[in-house]
Amino acid sequence: MSLTDITAKLKAREISAREVAGAALDAAEASQGALNAFTAFDRDKTMAMAKISDDRLAKGEGGLIEGAPIAVKDLFAVEGVSTTACSHILDGFEPPYESTVTAKLWDAGGVFLGKTNMDEFAMGSSNETSYFGNVVNPWRAKGSDAPLTPGGSSGGSATAVAANFAYGATGTDTGGSIRQPAAFTGTVGVKGTYGRASRWGAVAFASSLDHPGPFAKTVKDAAILMQAMSGHDPKESTSLPLDVPDWIAAASASVKGKRIGVPKEYRMDGMPDEIEALWQQGVDWLKAAGCEIVEVSLPHTKYALPTYYIINPAEASSNLARYDGMRYGLRVEGESLTDTYEKTRAEGFGDEVQRRVLMGTYVLSAGYYDAYYLKALKVRRRILEDFEKAFLHCDALLTPSTPSAAFALGSKSDDPIAMYLNDIFTVTANIAGVPAMSVPAGLDGSGLPLGLQVITPALDEATMFSVGAALEDAAAFTHKPEAWW
Repeated sequence: MSLTDITAKLKAREISAREVAGAALDAAEASQGALNAFTAFDRDKTMAMAKISDDRLAKGEGGLIEGAPIAVKDLFAVEGVSTTACSHILDGFEPPYESTVTAKLWDAGGVFLGKTNMDEFAMGSSNETSYFGNVVNPWRAKGSDAPLTPGGSSGGSATAVAANFAYGATGTDTGGSIRQPAAFTGTVGVKGTYGRASRWGAVAFASSLDHPGPFAKTVKDAAILMQAMSGHDPKESTSLPLDVPDWIAAASASVKGKRIGVPKEYRMDGMPDEIEALWQQGVDWLKAAGCEIVEVSLPHTKYALPTYYIINPAEASSNLARYDGMRYGLRVEGESLTDTYEKTRAEGFGDEVQRRVLMGTYVLSAGYYDAYYLKALKVRRRILEDFEKAFLHCDALLTPSTPSAAFALGSKSDDPIAMYLNDIFTVTANIAGVPAMSVPAGLDGSGLPLGLQVITPALDEATMFSVGAALEDAAAFTHKPEAWW
């Protein structure tokens, strides 16, 4: 059932929140050996929250998602529950506070299901850099038992929703880490405008690029979750001091008369025919829904990945400097203070994190700051201007979500450049800070899900949800992975 379905049944008292939570926990825990989607459970906490929901529902009360089990990416602090960002360096850290996003979800009636596995410090596109091992996609290619990636970095959250353990999940999207896993798992993944959802209480990766957002089974469910988790947070300096619009209503609004832009720069050499065909199908669906299709140009798109992979490591190297073995998490004693720092960070950080810290330190160094980091910031401004000019001619952009369907685990783990190219369609929206979502729209020749991406101007999530819902209605994507786990 969808989030909308289960909350309706809970409100009608056809089933109790404790029954729903117990079933979700049992299924999630039983899958761990096969899918490895979770890093921590707290059954007592879950059932206590479910009881509170039952008490509210018995009084005819309850929030937007009252009684629904929600999975939480292991980047968000949940009070008293292990929060490690899937890194050895944060072993044993149990925050005495709650992140703003999860606090808002609990206020709306959500029930904590568990912490989900992810790439270490959200650095990865395949969920293979986690200290707790990789997550396995619940989907399998036709005629094959080869384990596939669920995408990254939010692969555990995407898997929790796709495998029907959770009715929604939190993720973070720094360069596509919600939308890419959503496309790989046949779920809906959303990031709002930068600052819509607070980053307070979420472990920082690249602060100017990080966007919290939800995974869901439907566009309406995603709108409900995004509405619940958004809003101004005085504790977070980049949080937008704006009211949250009615995105739930927007998810059923007509798109007739909307102008949909198709960026010509997203047609790339070597793009699989299936991706091109699905993109054209999406254009046809929106045209049939009454939209006008226009070609637009985003000329600096070719510089987006290099720009992203300068700004991203630079901010990561700064943010991760705090993990020094002095205050919390792992500490490896050395012969001197510097030796302790070096041993702690060498043992605590995995290869990909070390790679990005080194790159970031390099581009921020005195000799290279102007040549790399400052230039990347200038190109970032040009990319944003491309979007601003394009949106003078259209209300939303339609693109593929990913350059391929889910790939085999291990097939790209020894080639960082090939891995980074997974973000080629998604990074621009993070660089510009504009809303974007991935909607499941079809299957490839191997029976694996593919997604279409909708990008809209800053603060216009309403159009994003209405266009996404139109695509969802036209695609009628009802495929589910067979429960082999």
